[in-house]
Amino acid sequence: MPSFLKLEGIEKRFGTFTALKGVDLEIAQGEFVCFLGPSGCGKTTLLRIIAGLEAQSAGRIEQAGRDISRLPPSARDYGIVFQSYALFPNLTVADNVAYGLVNRKVPKAQVQQRVEELVRLVGLPGSEGKVPSQLSGGQQQRIALARALATSPGLLLLDEPLSALDAIVRVHLRQEIRSLQRTLGVTTIMVTHDQEEALSVADRIVVMNHGVIEQVGTPEQVYREPASPFVADFVGRVNVLSARVDAAGHLRVGDAVLQVDPTPGSALQPGGEIKVYLRPEDVLARPLAPGGTVDQAFEAGAANALAARIDKIEFLGAYCLARVTSQSLGEQALTTVLSMNFLAEHRLGVGSALALRLLPDRIRCFEQWEA
Repeated sequence: MPSFLKLEGIEKRFGTFTALKGVDLEIAQGEFVCFLGPSGCGKTTLLRIIAGLEAQSAGRIEQAGRDISRLPPSARDYGIVFQSYALFPNLTVADNVAYGLVNRKVPKAQVQQRVEELVRLVGLPGSEGKVPSQLSGGQQQRIALARALATSPGLLLLDEPLSALDAIVRVHLRQEIRSLQRTLGVTTIMVTHDQEEALSVADRIVVMNHGVIEQVGTPEQVYREPASPFVADFVGRVNVLSARVDAAGHLRVGDAVLQVDPTPGSALQPGGEIKVYLRPEDVLARPLAPGGTVDQAFEAGAANALAARIDKIEFLGAYCLARVTSQSLGEQALTTVLSMNFLAEHRLGVGSALALRLLPDRIRCFEQWEA
């Protein structure tokens, strides 16, 4: 699919500080892309450069085949929604939504029709006469979204649009934004530091760190196949174990020898010190009766099966996170996901014995790394 937005070698320097370092990215027509990363990683700076609100120090931007690298914001084809809503407090909802259309001298009848259509589209029909102070935060953000879409832009930019909202409102509105984006087919870029938000709405996620792109991929790729230790650690919960590569190509963690499916393109050198990354849900758990064995809990000879005990339980509603340790792993701790029903059914608690199995095809290995 041909790219709608193309970034080549984008750099941004603020004095001696380099905020962006050689960013290359292509976004397809109609795609929903999230820029995800910690505060200060450069994601908002990159969005502002795309919008023309910041000038890049180097690099080129092309949108729909047109070089927009040095064009002012007014000459670029986008709508933008900010975290702070940025509505005009003295204007009605209708006037806020119509603002861009009025500036373009669109006939009054067409403006009114477009405003009514958009206010209805964002789920707030009948609110045209209200002012922003009469609306909740979530409603104000819906109106900000309607205003950004009023001129039918080719590109929609969302700068952490949900971070100022309550958790329940945020979850509800993000799904509405995604549904609206699919309906309209508008190419969309959203900046967020909320990994759950990115995983739930994006077609692709651009994970950024220290001004560079660490990985670009679908939510499943980024979560299941992290390209770097940073991505594995930043996106979702993860267990990290210190290990040594055995001569046979297996991993030794404490006294345990773990089988691992090689990551494509990786070369595990025998004797090398590495870090093992494994999601909590990929640590399978079974109850272990007194005197029982892991072969009885899992099939005989199952790879990466070992005995453990529960050290701590973190209650999270329908499920919990259990911190477990195993003598076989040299007492390195793991976290696994257990349902409350599982704990109740087997009468498990802190100190209870478990049989664990670390799924070989879910283990990711990287060289020693520090954040």
